[in-house]
This record gives sequence, C-alpha cells and structure tokens, in this order.
Amino acid sequence: MESRYLLRLLLFAGVCLLFLLTWFHIPYAPSSATEYLDCNTYSPWCTSKNRLFSKQTNKTSLVNNPINPTRRRDHASETPHHPLDPLTVQEINKVRRLLSSHALFNSAKSHAFHSIVLEEPEKDLVLKWRKGDPLLPRKASVIARVDGVSHVLTVDLSTGEVVSQDSVPHSGYPSMTIEDMNSATWAPLASAEFNRTVVSRGVDLADLACLPISLGWFGVKEENRRLIKVQCYSMKDTANFYMRPIEGLTVLVDLDTKEVLDISDTGKGIPIPKAVNTDYRYDTVGEHNRDMNLLNPISIEQPKGPSFVIEDGHTVKWATWEFHLKPDARAGIVISRAKVRDPDSGKMRDVMYKGFTSELFVPYMDPTDAWYFKTYMDAGEYGFGLQAMPLDPLNDCPRNAQYMDGVFVAADGTPYVRSNMVCVFERYAGDIGWRHTESPITGLPIREVRPKVTLVVRMAASVANYDYIVDWEFQTDGLIRVKVGLSGILMVKGTRYEKMSQVFGGQENDLYGTLLSENVVGVIHDHYITFYLDMDIDGSDNSFLKVNIRRQETSPGESPRRSYLKAVKNLAKTEKEAQIKLKLYDPAEFHMINPGKTTRVGNPVGYKVVPAGTAAGLLDLDDPPQKRGAFTNNQIWVTPYNRSEQWAGGLFVYQSKGDDTLAVWSDRDREIENRDIVLWYTLGFHHIPCQEDFPIMPTVTSSFDLKPVNFFESNPILRIPPNFEKDLPVCRPAGSS
Repeated sequence: MESRYLLRLLLFAGVCLLFLLTWFHIPYAPSSATEYLDCNTYSPWCTSKNRLFSKQTNKTSLVNNPINPTRRRDHASETPHHPLDPLTVQEINKVRRLLSSHALFNSAKSHAFHSIVLEEPEKDLVLKWRKGDPLLPRKASVIARVDGVSHVLTVDLSTGEVVSQDSVPHSGYPSMTIEDMNSATWAPLASAEFNRTVVSRGVDLADLACLPISLGWFGVKEENRRLIKVQCYSMKDTANFYMRPIEGLTVLVDLDTKEVLDISDTGKGIPIPKAVNTDYRYDTVGEHNRDMNLLNPISIEQPKGPSFVIEDGHTVKWATWEFHLKPDARAGIVISRAKVRDPDSGKMRDVMYKGFTSELFVPYMDPTDAWYFKTYMDAGEYGFGLQAMPLDPLNDCPRNAQYMDGVFVAADGTPYVRSNMVCVFERYAGDIGWRHTESPITGLPIREVRPKVTLVVRMAASVANYDYIVDWEFQTDGLIRVKVGLSGILMVKGTRYEKMSQVFGGQENDLYGTLLSENVVGVIHDHYITFYLDMDIDGSDNSFLKVNIRRQETSPGESPRRSYLKAVKNLAKTEKEAQIKLKLYDPAEFHMINPGKTTRVGNPVGYKVVPAGTAAGLLDLDDPPQKRGAFTNNQIWVTPYNRSEQWAGGLFVYQSKGDDTLAVWSDRDREIENRDIVLWYTLGFHHIPCQEDFPIMPTVTSSFDLKPVNFFESNPILRIPPNFEKDLPVCRPAGSS
C-alpha cells in the first residue's frame, strides 16, 4: 500500500511540475493598450509551435542576432497606409477593449479569440483608392468562441460599433488557437491511466513529447464537442523525437474542458524505435564532414544594392512590378493589387487583385485505428501563417533579403509579433531570360543573351513535423510563378519489423508505406495545396477560356501528312464548364481573358495557368476525408467573385462535414462569362517515402505559372540590357591575391 501511495504521489508531483513549467511558457497579458508580445523576447511561446513539452525547449533569443539585416520595428506606433494593410498593434488592442465591454463578452464565463484580422473593404472601393486619398474605414473581422459557441463579428474601428452574425450556418469549428494546441498536449498527463501506459511502454515521463492531431470528421459520435487526439513520442537521446513514436497510443481529449475522454493503445508489443542516426543538427552530424569540403560558401552580391523597395511597410516595387504584401495568420502570405508595367505605354496594368494559399489537405493512407483520422487541413485547422517560423538569414533567404514581421493575436486578444516571417529578395541563378546566337552559315555575327533576374517573396511554415516553403516569384516578362517546397520530417509509424526480409507475402501491404530504418515506417500520404487567385486582367470583368489541343485528320490527297494539331477554343459560360481534371492525353491551355480588351491585332488580352504538381486525389468521393477535401476533386475551378468564398475548405474547417467547400459553391453552376471571377488551382503531390527521406527530408518542389498570353504587344523584356563586366565587382577567392 505504501509503495502504491508513493507512486501516486510521485505522479501527482510530476504533473504539478510540468503544469508549472507550461505556465511560465505562456506570455503575460500586456498592461497597456500599446503593449504587445515581442517574439524575440518571448521566444519559447512565440517561435515554437507549442506542440510539445520538453526539457530541451529552445530559448535562443533573436534580439542580438548579428546577421539579421532587419531593423527592429516599433510595432506599437505603426499606422496603416493602405486599405489592405493588416491590423496594427494599436488597432488590435482597440478591438480588444471594445469587445471587453460588449455584452456578449462581459457576461461570459469563458471566451477565446480564434482570429482578429482586417475585414477588407469592398473590392470596388479598394480599386478606386489611390495613394494620398483618405484611408477607407478600418474594420476588424473577429472569430470568437464564447461559452462554447462560435461567433463571427465585425468591429468598426472608427465608430466602435460591433455587429454580430445571428448564427454561423455551417458545421465545424474555428481554427485552433496556439493555446488550444498547447493545453491539449498537457491534458493526458492528468490521467493516471495514461501515465501508467506510457511508463509500461518503456518511456520516462520526463522524455515525453506529444502532438495535438486534428481528427477530421467521421460521424455523429464526434459532433457537438470540440475534440482532438493526442499522440506521443520519446525524446530520449535525440532532438528528432518524431522518429521515436509510441505507436498505437492515442488519447481523445475535449478541447474545451481538457477532459480525457478515451485512451486507446493498439501498439502493445511494438518497440519504440532507437534514437541512433535520427539527429539531423549540424552540431551533431557535421563533425563527420568537416574535412570533406563539399561546398564553398556562396552569395550573390549586388554592388548597387537591391533593385526593389518596400514602401510604407507593405507595398513592394520592383522592375516592372508593384503589389501589396501582408502576412496572414491563416493563409501565410497574401499578395494583392499586383500590377505590371506595360513596356510600350508605360502604364501599370492590373493582373491579380488577390492571391494566397487557401487550404492544404494532407491525408495519410493508413486505415488503422491510430492513423485513419490523420487527414489534416493545415490552414483551416492549425493556421498556415500561425505556423510560419522566423526565417534564417543566409540560409532561408540570401544576404540582401528584406524581412517582414507578422502581427497576430493570442486567444485573450493580446497582439504578438512573429519576427522575420516573410522575406523578399532578388534571385539570379544563372538562368536565361532570352537568347539567340546566329548560325555561322548566315554570316551574321549575332549573339544576344539576357540574364533572368526575378523577385521572390518567401515564407516557411513548420506545421509540426512538415516544413512548407512557399515562394511567389515575379519575373520581368510578366510571369508569376508560385512554388511550394516540402521539407522537414516525415510522420512515421512504429513497427515490429527491422528488415524487409522479415516481411512475407501480403504483409508488405500492411506496412502502408516504406520501411525507412529499424522499426520505422514512412506512411504513404498526399499533399494538396489549393490557391485562391482573383485574377483581374486589365479589369475585373474576365472570362475563362479552355483551349483544347485536338488532333485533326487530313483529307485524302490534301497533304503528305495524315494528321496535325489544332487549337479549339471553348468559352466557359458557367462554373461546371470550368471544372477541370487535367489529362495527359487530352491536353489544353487554360486562359483567363478580358473579352473587352484586345491587342492591336485583335486578340483578347489574358493570362494562362500553366499546370504542374498535377497529382490528383484517388480516394473514394464518399470517403469522409475526401468530402471535406472535395476542393481537390478538380485541379482547376473558376467561381464568381464572392468575398465570403475565400477558404476552399470553408470558413470553419475543424471537424466540418464538408458542407461549406469550394466544391459545394461551384456546384451551384453560376454564370462566369465576362464577370468578376476567381481562379483556383491545386498543386498535388503523392508521397511514397524512401530512405533518403530519413531522418529529415531533402526539399521536394513543384510550381505552377501564371503566364501572359497576348497580354503584351510583343516580348516585354526586349529592351532589358545585358550584363557588362564593368558593372560587376571582381571578386577573388580568399588567399588568391
């Protein structure tokens, strides 16, 4: 009896100690309206994902980073300059004060803010606004949970008026707050059964790391409660705890009450994978390569400095381009009012009103009890921008990059700053803009080449194990390239197998992936990244043109040829005519055109989407995850502009049933000809893990282009000058002089 009592006492003391450690990692509430949390100072909370508790928490401050080229900005005194500028610290604090006196909140037992962002003005008002005009009225859009009920509110910062929607019409809950994720990882420790299970699996509680995992929606038993599942890992002897799963141990937690509802352990008998060879940090693995001299340091020098400027904090001007850039808690990066200069007229011409990452859908292909629910919606469930970590100068971004901070909101309404969340830089990798060398047989001594220099806007989101790098790349010829890189660490499964020789017959299918190392399986999964692209080609009234490439048979005696290809143009009149599944042997081009504007020879001006990353969803359309991710059923969609239809998975994604998705909206089959329309494109990746992905993945990338098609009268970079030796510095290797 005494030993049992002592064990309980020790477990209780451990839980209390862990609780105290967590408490000191949660930021304080500012005492004045102008205060905010600086994530350089409060790095354990602001720069970590708060998805684990660890004795190895990184507390390194960024304040005195000598290679950080960004001057510390005084966010407390910032003011907006553009109608689309994000809310400032002062504005967020004002919203917080206004809501604190509102009847909905001052009488509530509990409340949490899941989102406080700018409610953008009506599009037609933004299009009319010019620099120097009075700023349009500023409003905040607020999503809050009050006493267990979700609310959407608008706060007018000028009048102080608060308007609440009467009801939220669809299923699901708002994105989790950082506090939700943090508290969920601690909740299991309050369960003696959980603690006993962990210890029985050979893991010390001091070495425990846990992740909060969104559970999708799989039926009525999961309704009317905000739930989450928690799974755990061993951190013993490695920083890469993801490679040491406690396989099969899953805890169901009520996110509102933090009550442990169920503990499932289907992995008894599956060993915890060993820590050997799992670490990936240079201080650990670099020692073995210090004498190999694989690469010398590299840097692109700009003797006259960068060619771009960022005016008023958010307006980027470079070469022929101008656009508005802002960080966003859900989307990550938002590009707005993108315009390009016409080389003939010198006028700035509209290309895109707004573009951003609308949703990410990541389903894992393992139907077993501990895995079937892993079908993540990273933007709508976790917040793609909330998971964007500070970028590392010289490695994430080159020397002459400029950085932009994100200003976000904690669950109590306190603003905080995510430092160096976005970087902007020029890239030159030796690519060619255009060239021609005349053959000697012509007798013309012509060799004309132009270098390709581009402008890149970059962010990197670390959504638990995975890292997503998103680039918006602007080119001088008017092309916009949107690129996604996948890196980070695989989500792996523990297994009894150490060698493939132990796997017989059909058992290989039961792995649901690839054996990467002893007792470690990389589970097959997909990644789909859906982009919202409100194209305004020389104005808002556009049309969608599908240009099919068809084989044409020649008539008898017409030609020595039997067949050739021709372009057949089909104008989409309604949404369903613009739902596109890409097919290799039914090729087409996809044009967004302005039928009211033509070139001098009569072609409608336009841009085309050039597909890539074309992996398509193969799940059953009635599979619950695919119902929620139905926006991936097609690679291309076109919808009429509707300011309430921006998030492909719906406004409230968490535990949604899929009743408010892009697929639902598009099935209304609304008219889209010569209207203000939005193009949606989904990049897709099938990922069958391989051993090269262990213990950390080399980056895999894909991209798609938005390319001018009859937008300009001729080659828009015809007049770009070549490089000359006299304009460039002469650099010599160290020790060569």
